[in-house]
Amino acid sequence: MRRRKNDLVQLMILTVLGGAVVLTMLLPRLPARRETAETTEISVVLREADSALWSNVRLGMEQAAGEFQAELRVLTPAAFNDSADQRRILRREAEGQTDVLIVEAADPAGLTRDLRQAPVRCPVVSMESPMEAAALTVAPDNGALGRDLARALLSDGAGTGFVLLLSASPDASGVTDRLDGAKEVLAAAGTPVREREVDLTDGGESLRTLLKHPDLSAAVMMEPLLTEQAAAMKESLGLTVPLYGVGVSARGAVWLERGVISAAAAWSDFAAGYLAVEAAVCLSRGEEFRTELLPFFIVRGEDVYEPEYQKLLFPVTA
Repeated sequence: MRRRKNDLVQLMILTVLGGAVVLTMLLPRLPARRETAETTEISVVLREADSALWSNVRLGMEQAAGEFQAELRVLTPAAFNDSADQRRILRREAEGQTDVLIVEAADPAGLTRDLRQAPVRCPVVSMESPMEAAALTVAPDNGALGRDLARALLSDGAGTGFVLLLSASPDASGVTDRLDGAKEVLAAAGTPVREREVDLTDGGESLRTLLKHPDLSAAVMMEPLLTEQAAAMKESLGLTVPLYGVGVSARGAVWLERGVISAAAAWSDFAAGYLAVEAAVCLSRGEEFRTELLPFFIVRGEDVYEPEYQKLLFPVTA
């Protein structure tokens, strides 16, 4: 019989306490801690500044940094998905003293061009989206993730209207791969689909208009920040449209439990952060590192507090 926890405080305690179990499940062959006199300087450049969405990624990164003797410098652009500012940050870091870069690219193609022109080159690890300039990528199979999310929607019944596929990052290939995967499955099922790009800097006006469309039967958000904004708007406006999204934070877990979000595709953010830093350290030291696609899963409100999902979504660190 499924268990639910009623107190969000317990959820936050689990989040803060750590993630050894996650690493046992997802990273079964972790090498022993490496003893070295050198410290690896790692610049982490994100495309969004929402600390709540990145809290578990940061936990994983910090755990790995402590184990592999690395120092992290986490940077964000001035505004969400500001690719020009992100390129400026990357150029500065690549030309500076950093040993390796970890980047969640707003515009992978643009960043590749800039990094190839940089006078000083250092290894790059990409998160979420494959990037030509990156030595490796830490991400789930985004196309498969989009397809499975669409299948979850179809299993609930697609309704008589159209399904809205929403993204806010048109140049992020990881996001567009999710969108293409979902569109493929919905099209094969004969479900009417509309794609829209949302401006997350307009105060929610465009998202509000889209979610209130009278013929909308369901909406699928292709990235975590957009998922959370849509859920908050649905709840505040009293909308009934089913929402499907990507990523599960502490806030997202509450919305799943309440039924505000019908289902979400998620993976272990802790494992993603840990792997990115471990890979970065190996690359900076000239060591071979092989990474695999992150396993993902579809989670619903009745699942989110089950032990196996707790270990993945809200890890505890050693």
